[in-house]
Amino acid sequence: MNVRRRTVLHGLLGASALVAAPAILRAQAGPMKIGFLTVKTGPLASGGIQMEQGLTLYLKERNNVLAGRPVQLFTGDSAGAPAVARTKMQEFVEKEGIACLIGPLATAEALAIDDYIRDKQIPTLSVAAAEDMTQRKANPWFCRATSTSAQCSYAMGDYAAKELKYKRVAMIADDIAYGYELNAGFQRTFEDAGGKVVQKLWPPLNAPDYGTYIAQLKTNVDAIFIGFAGSNGLKFLRQYKEYGGKTPLLGGMTAIDESLLKQMGDEAIGALSTCWYSAQLDNASNKKLVAGMQRDYKVDPGFYAAATYTNAAVLEAALKQIDARIEDKDALIKALRGIKVAETCRGPVSFDKYGNVVGNVYIRKVEKKGGALVNSVIKTYPNVSQFWSYDADAFLKKPVYNRESWPENKNIEP
Repeated sequence: MNVRRRTVLHGLLGASALVAAPAILRAQAGPMKIGFLTVKTGPLASGGIQMEQGLTLYLKERNNVLAGRPVQLFTGDSAGAPAVARTKMQEFVEKEGIACLIGPLATAEALAIDDYIRDKQIPTLSVAAAEDMTQRKANPWFCRATSTSAQCSYAMGDYAAKELKYKRVAMIADDIAYGYELNAGFQRTFEDAGGKVVQKLWPPLNAPDYGTYIAQLKTNVDAIFIGFAGSNGLKFLRQYKEYGGKTPLLGGMTAIDESLLKQMGDEAIGALSTCWYSAQLDNASNKKLVAGMQRDYKVDPGFYAAATYTNAAVLEAALKQIDARIEDKDALIKALRGIKVAETCRGPVSFDKYGNVVGNVYIRKVEKKGGALVNSVIKTYPNVSQFWSYDADAFLKKPVYNRESWPENKNIEP
C-alpha cells in the first residue's frame, strides 16, 4: 500500500491544529452543557416541579436544540436547602463541565452559590429573587428575567393605595429573606402613597398550621398582604377561609399562583395578586406555553413554569447573537445582559446594567372561566424596574430590605 507523504503531513497538521485550537471552538462541535438547579422535595417542590416542566417544554418544542446546537441538560434537586444547592452546583461545574446555569429557585439558594458563581464565572439565569444579587452586591455573572422579590410588590402597593383607596393593611409572609423583601416593596409604595402597614406576622417556611397566626391578624384593616412561596399560599388561603376570614387578601407574586389555583375552591374568587406573569396573557409565546402545559401536564403554567420558559427564551436569543458559542463566557453574559426580547410569554423584556429585568408587572384577579379558576389581568404596569420610580443611587445607599429595620416599621401597632 502506497501512502503519500503530503497526505500524511496534511493529516498530522490538521490534527495538530485541532489539538491547538481553543477549547471554545472545539466544544462547538458537541452539545451545549447546561445545568438546571430546581426543587423537587420540601415545601417549595410545587414551584420547583413547574420550573422543570416549563424548561422541559421549551426544549421539547425545539427538539432539544438551541441556536443550532443540541442541549445536554444536567438537573439537580436542591430540596430548597442552600447547602445542597451549593453541592449540586459544584458537581455541575467540576464533574459535568456546564457552561451556564438555569436556577436556582429560592433566595437563600442563590445567596449560597453567589461566591462560587463569581469564582468559576458561570453565566446564571436565575429564578431566585434575591435583591442584592442585582443591587449592592451585584454578581456580574448573574442575570434575572423574572423579578426581584420586591419588584412586583411595588405595583400592588401603588394599586392598593391609589385605586383601591385602602388606608390600613396587615401583612403575613414566610420568615425568610424572600418574605421580607417581597413585603417591603408593598410597604414602601403603599406608605409613600399615604397608607399604613400596621401589622407584620412571620410564620416559618415549613409551618404545619397557620391557625395561631390567623387568630392574631387584625380585623380593623382594609386588606391583608400575603407573601408566601411554594404551596404555602394554598395552605394559608384554605385555613383563612376555614377560620372565617373576611378581610380582602392581596397576594404577592407567588402566593396565588396558577400552579395552585387548580387545588383552590371558590373561596379564592376575587383575590387580587401581583406578578410579572399571568397564564391569561394574550401573546403568541404565552399561548404556546399554556397549550403545551395543559397538553403535557394538565395544568396552567404559573410563576415557576413561566420563569424557566422565559429564561430559556432569553438564553436562546443571546446564543443566536453569539453563534451558539456558549463556552465563551464573556460573550454569553454580555449578550444576556444586553438582549432585548420583544416577545416572551411574560411580554417584552430588557435588562438594566445590574443584570435585572425591566418588564411588565400585572395586577391580577381570580375569576372563574369555563369552570376553572384563572388569574385575569386587570391592570398592567409597563417597564417596571427593580428600583420602581426611586433614584437608583439613593436606593442602593440604603440597606437590603430586611425584617427589622428597612423599611422602617413606623406604623406598626401593638
